[in-house]
Amino acid sequence: MISSFQSKVYEVVKKIPRGQVLTYQQVARRAGYPKAARAVGSALNNNYNPAIPCHRVIRSDGALGKYNRGAYTKEALLRKEGYIRPTN
Repeated sequence: MISSFQSKVYEVVKKIPRGQVLTYQQVARRAGYPKAARAVGSALNNNYNPAIPCHRVIRSDGALGKYNRGAYTKEALLRKEGYIRPTN
């Protein structure tokens, strides 16, 4: 069973369009928990529902961050969707 927090996080993440990303902090804010970026990461790490595109959530510094199916898979999925990482 998922918590109310997880449910809110998953609802935010479900709305991220293909080829776009949000940061863990942005997801936390949109879910109503502005100081819970790390908890967002934990909630997403525990998700295996393919309807919730966890790979579309990245770190605030632009790095892709972790993914429960592996960093290579996360990068491949984002590339397939047309996401292009900004260059600094």
